[in-house]
Amino acid sequence: MTIFKRFKLKRALGAISFGAGLVLAILAGWLWPEVGWLSAILTLLGLIVGILNITGREVIPFLVATIALVVIGQGNIFDPLNDFVSGLGTGLDDIVDKIALFAAPAGLVNAVRAAIALARPGQSIK
Repeated sequence: MTIFKRFKLKRALGAISFGAGLVLAILAGWLWPEVGWLSAILTLLGLIVGILNITGREVIPFLVATIALVVIGQGNIFDPLNDFVSGLGTGLDDIVDKIALFAAPAGLVNAVRAAIALARPGQSIK
């Protein structure tokens, strides 16, 4: 297999993992928030995305977005919406929680990547 084909395969696998993970996170949060095996799949897809998709330029913005998702996913931020539409706030909280569960492993991979790059003098994040 040539380098070009490997690169194309890697990009395709990363893009498919990202798309599938995002759709699965939204569906899992909306329809099946308590199903444990979906959480395991989201974690695995997040690891794949973290390894294959995030380039050196994208590490810092990605980590900031991941931190925001994880912080928002920890609280019941949208619960006040339940006063207007029953279950809306809880549903949104579950969706954000699953998206954060998908993004956190990718954030971990890239945080380690950034820490390693910072430990090497004169190196940038790759």
